[in-house]
Amino acid sequence: MTLIGPADLLERAIGFGLESMETVTAGFLSCPTPCADWDLYALLRHVNESVGVLRQGVEHRSVDLVPAGGGGPERRAGGDPAAGLVAAYRDGTRRLLHAWAVAEHSGHSVAVAGHPLPAELVAITGAIEIAVHGWDISVACGSHRRIPPTLAVDLLMLSPLVVDEVLRHSLFAAPVAASRRADPSDQLVAFLGRSPAI
Repeated sequence: MTLIGPADLLERAIGFGLESMETVTAGFLSCPTPCADWDLYALLRHVNESVGVLRQGVEHRSVDLVPAGGGGPERRAGGDPAAGLVAAYRDGTRRLLHAWAVAEHSGHSVAVAGHPLPAELVAITGAIEIAVHGWDISVACGSHRRIPPTLAVDLLMLSPLVVDEVLRHSLFAAPVAASRRADPSDQLVAFLGRSPAI
């Protein structure tokens, strides 16, 4: 379907997310993020839920769009909510990559809300969401990490395959204008509804 392997794409997006997590501390949890109406705490909860949903799709070939409730990852790491959320991300993404590595995907689909999608498209969607939320996290923490150029270029090329009008309204805001001289990271976040100038 694509020359860009979904496992490689997921791994690179997760790696960027892990880099962005390096600066997360409890003091930042109430900070605003580029995601409207979400502080960093809410964004981290969402990211961890999304990783869990992706793993569910890989393992069971079916995705529930409403995640199952739980006690919350912030109860880990000695009661430090930030450390707990970061630990949950590390564990969840490690398990997601392992699940993808051991699964057979060639020709298989994942039922998303009852609609079958190629497993590769689900992985691409996950990589896009993980990468852009890594950028959101870095902005909230003040580090403003840029999505690595090769990752941003690959995601820009693949985004039109999955960010259609339906998915955009459920996951991303309307695109915003980017400078003609914008680098791939800025172009990608602008396409996904973020202002690179934030």
